Amino acid sequence: MDTSMTHYRVRRCSVCPNDLEYLCASCPCDLCPHCKENHVQDLGTIDHRVVSFHETYLPVQEICLKHPDHLYRKICKWCDRTDCFHCKEHEQISLHAMRNKIKHQKERTSIHIITNEALLYRGVLMESIKIDVNICQNIFSFYHVDMLTNAQILKDLVRRVLRSFHFTQRCLNQKIKMKRYLSSAEIYEDTYEQTAIRLVHSLLNKKRTCLPKIHLAHHTSQLAMKELLEKRSVIDLLTQIQVTEKGKGRIENEHLLKLMPGPELHQSVTLPNSHGCFHMTSVTSNLFWASYIDNNIILSNTTGDTLYHLLDTPSDLLSGYGAHTVNSSNELIYIDKEYNIKKLSMDLKTTTTFLTRAQLKLRPQCIYWSLTTNELLVGMCKKKIEYVELSEESEKIHDYTWTGGVTRFNETGKLTQIIYGGDTGSELFKYPCKITENNNGDIVVSDWSTAVVVTDREGRHRFSYTGHPPGSKLQPRGICTDALSHILVCDDETETVQLLDKDGKFLLHLLIRPPGIIRPHNLNYDVATHRLWVGSEDINKVLVYKYITRQDAVIDQYQTTTIMESPNENPTQETETPQDRHECLLQLMSSPELQQSFTVKDVKSCYHISYFKLDLVWVSESCNLVLTNTTGSTEHHLTDIPVDTFSGLHSVNSEGELFFIDRDYNIKKLSNDLNTITIFAKQTDDPNWTPRSVYWSPSGGDLLVGLGKANPETGKISRYNRTGQQTQPRQHNNSDQEIYKDPKIITENNNGDIVVSDFDAVVVTERGGRHRFSYTGHPPGSPLKPRGVCTDAMSHILVCDNRSRTVHMLDENGQFLSYLLPKSQDLGAPSSLSYDANTHRLWLAAGSYKKYKVFVYKYMTLKDPPTDEEHPQDPEGFPLSN
Repeated sequence: MDTSMTHYRVRRCSVCPNDLEYLCASCPCDLCPHCKENHVQDLGTIDHRVVSFHETYLPVQEICLKHPDHLYRKICKWCDRTDCFHCKEHEQISLHAMRNKIKHQKERTSIHIITNEALLYRGVLMESIKIDVNICQNIFSFYHVDMLTNAQILKDLVRRVLRSFHFTQRCLNQKIKMKRYLSSAEIYEDTYEQTAIRLVHSLLNKKRTCLPKIHLAHHTSQLAMKELLEKRSVIDLLTQIQVTEKGKGRIENEHLLKLMPGPELHQSVTLPNSHGCFHMTSVTSNLFWASYIDNNIILSNTTGDTLYHLLDTPSDLLSGYGAHTVNSSNELIYIDKEYNIKKLSMDLKTTTTFLTRAQLKLRPQCIYWSLTTNELLVGMCKKKIEYVELSEESEKIHDYTWTGGVTRFNETGKLTQIIYGGDTGSELFKYPCKITENNNGDIVVSDWSTAVVVTDREGRHRFSYTGHPPGSKLQPRGICTDALSHILVCDDETETVQLLDKDGKFLLHLLIRPPGIIRPHNLNYDVATHRLWVGSEDINKVLVYKYITRQDAVIDQYQTTTIMESPNENPTQETETPQDRHECLLQLMSSPELQQSFTVKDVKSCYHISYFKLDLVWVSESCNLVLTNTTGSTEHHLTDIPVDTFSGLHSVNSEGELFFIDRDYNIKKLSNDLNTITIFAKQTDDPNWTPRSVYWSPSGGDLLVGLGKANPETGKISRYNRTGQQTQPRQHNNSDQEIYKDPKIITENNNGDIVVSDFDAVVVTERGGRHRFSYTGHPPGSPLKPRGVCTDAMSHILVCDNRSRTVHMLDENGQFLSYLLPKSQDLGAPSSLSYDANTHRLWLAAGSYKKYKVFVYKYMTLKDPPTDEEHPQDPEGFPLSN
């Protein structure tokens, strides 16, 4: 066979034209070595399992020990036996399969930490090490000079000491010789002198009394002491050079990670047979322990399957909030019914008592295992009885409050620390319901209905966070810390998740009534994937959010190389968007100015306004839709609209054609000459879904339609093209979570975001339908009753709040800016808004029943108006439209 003309197909990478070497088992993606690195480094795919392409085709020839005629299917690492297809008995009578999964997940977590943290930033670490080496060389050069100088001083001192030692020795030798000479002279005189005169003896006595005594020992001791002091000073100089242990080379997370502009929902987990989730503790990225509302603890995975069920938990409702934790060996530590602290082994078979109720003294409420110190933190409390005397005649009655503390135990169960009061002796804790630890060693406690109390590792009080703005009420529930040392806390008062820095400074509301949960009650941070798990007490769902990403310094090297290798391609120049142009030309006025107002004669109320053209607007109420001018006179009248309340039933396109919803819930179009009505889109086949609002998109020329469903109450947004065909139906966000209840009014921002006035919030999604944020009022968590909504040329979002009777102004990211129109008796309750893009004026309908008016406000002006020759302007300073 001639193979010269045979064609062979080489399997390529899905991202780039390189050859395939890796496969992703979690998503259908073929990868080359470089794209494989990018795939496992991305926090969105950090938990994907990437295997070698060649390893998937290597046959395994291991033989089953129990059935020698069959190959093994898997190996049990707990009993070291291989299993084949016929080993069903071994698989059914044990939990080895689940233990293998836990073991495998733990090993995968370690591999992810190595590949995604250590290997990813090896280049950054090498650069920092080079800088440290250069700095150390410069610093050590100064120390080297000092050491040489001090060494020379020490050498001179040693030489002086040796010289003095030799002098002392010579003096002692001379003294000994003198004594010997005098003794021999005296002996000689006694022996040979016969007379009574002893000249030598008398001469020596006279010299001894007349000559000063020389105390060699005293002088040498002073010299030795002086030299000793000088030597000690040299030693002190040498000891100033301190060598400290710096530990392993690492880089701070602040330089590697950063907050995203907004959290993104990654996935949703439904817990079966449950009405809520009090507390969560992750084992791996796919396995976690959760305590239910009935204080049962289960081991579940991300698909919602129950792998293990534990019933030995307290019956007290509040004890389930932080009643379990996981240590570094993945063993479950929990509070049992008798308020002992027990430990469940990793194989889920052996339960041992870690601490008894007698050892704890007080009743334990929450526990947390510190992975940095391998110690157990226990939050405890007791009742504090107080006597209250109602009157002088009545007897004293007793009442009680709670007082608590935090204790620390080591791995053997020995008490190492007790934290009860502050430096002034005041009580720090009342009812600790959750406890955790920050990266700097701070102990962070969620104190029931009071504050978030933070102490340092030694137990000294650092601060207490009581809510934002300062002085507002806080009801802390779930709490956790992340890799950036942020403190995250669930506030039951405002139904938000608040983000603080490590010093207790409020940063932002990370989540405000998240869709699918509404009331967040517990948090858990996954250090491997940097994702946040959020649970609710009322709903059996756990949502996983991604809100941390890597720094921009870690870029796609393949894309950079591709750009650098294409010098012939002309890069496209960035064009100035209309949004940027308006932000450069326009600015907000200090306060809005009322231009004119009028009363619509043929309507009793005003539910929605659509700007038609100069001095003409469409105004709708129940069963009526009229075209009116600025004097209030009716130019055209339509009655074929449904009986609805505060819904955007009509919209006008760029050609002046009116889109509206009729009584049969069909979408019709009225021509700009007001003579011809055609059906644009008929009612859907499902009668449960009815159109509630319409909006024509000036950017794409599409029609956005809000649909509602009564049972259950939910909504969705659909997009229709110019021919009336549905092009992009949207009901949920990217994780199938309902984000709309009743989409009453729809509009669109300059950046393509879809802004919807819903039942109790303003819901904003991207053009593709991914949920961005939900605005629920100011301050965050306060009730909101939205009505009319619109956007302006500066991408502001303006919404009427019927509850506070004000108009709120937000930026494009949902941040509250100001009350554009505060509450006013003359204005009444604002109900609808419309923005005129030509004159930059705001049309507002407000009032009460039968007393509605339409107000026209000017609230924008030009920053630096150009000359009349360049840009013609109207008399009030705005550019004339084309």
